[in-house]
Amino acid sequence: MALKTAIEQNDSPWPLYQQVKQLIIRRIQAGHWQPGSKIPTENDLVETLGMSRMTINRAIRELTNDGHLIRRRGSGTFVAPRKPRMGLLEIRSIADEIREQGGIHHCDVHLLDEERVNKELAAQTGFEPGSVIFHSVTIHRNGRNPIQMADRYVNPLLAPDYLNQDFTKITPSEYLLHTTPLTEANISIDAISPDRQICRLLEITAKEPCLLIRRTTWSKKTLATSSRFISPSSRYSIEGSFKPRSTSQQILA
Repeated sequence: MALKTAIEQNDSPWPLYQQVKQLIIRRIQAGHWQPGSKIPTENDLVETLGMSRMTINRAIRELTNDGHLIRRRGSGTFVAPRKPRMGLLEIRSIADEIREQGGIHHCDVHLLDEERVNKELAAQTGFEPGSVIFHSVTIHRNGRNPIQMADRYVNPLLAPDYLNQDFTKITPSEYLLHTTPLTEANISIDAISPDRQICRLLEITAKEPCLLIRRTTWSKKTLATSSRFISPSSRYSIEGSFKPRSTSQQILA
């Protein structure tokens, strides 16, 4: 169905820019415009739909802010890659999450070094003051788009070769899950406003809300990792499910 016909046959009471947004989302969901594909220009949409430039611009701008579209200066507007979803109680590689959504994983390594734990870091991570730990900061991308900053502190006693890995080829999670048997994890989730460093590394503005996942893992009784995972909320999501073990259990709202 042509774009203009779809609008003309729609008796929606919503403003025109909302109708344009809904039309574009429907075409994406129906597979007419695939993730990564370029959509018609604003000029083309103005001409095809017979609407004002202001109406089309607002629809495209809001869809971009909502994470459905990506604007690339000098190239045009593209359908955003599908958002990877992390299982709430799972520990897995983000590369697998991206590939399962049809994306392409890339990793930038911004820090990979050895550090000595001071009092402040000890309070943040749980590692003993004065001990030596490994520290990595990696940016995981879905295609060109940064979707997660992973800031990890690792116990060298459990992963002595951590600093020798090429994390552009294997993710830290993949390496740690392969080498270190994790027996316990503590996970918390918050919404935050990004600081300057996060904005720069994730290529977002300060107005973009972010998800912050803090995760501490143990191998038997030994602290293995203390990590922060920060993602733009428009590019990444978290899901979980709960199944009662018996009909007598209740899920409290």
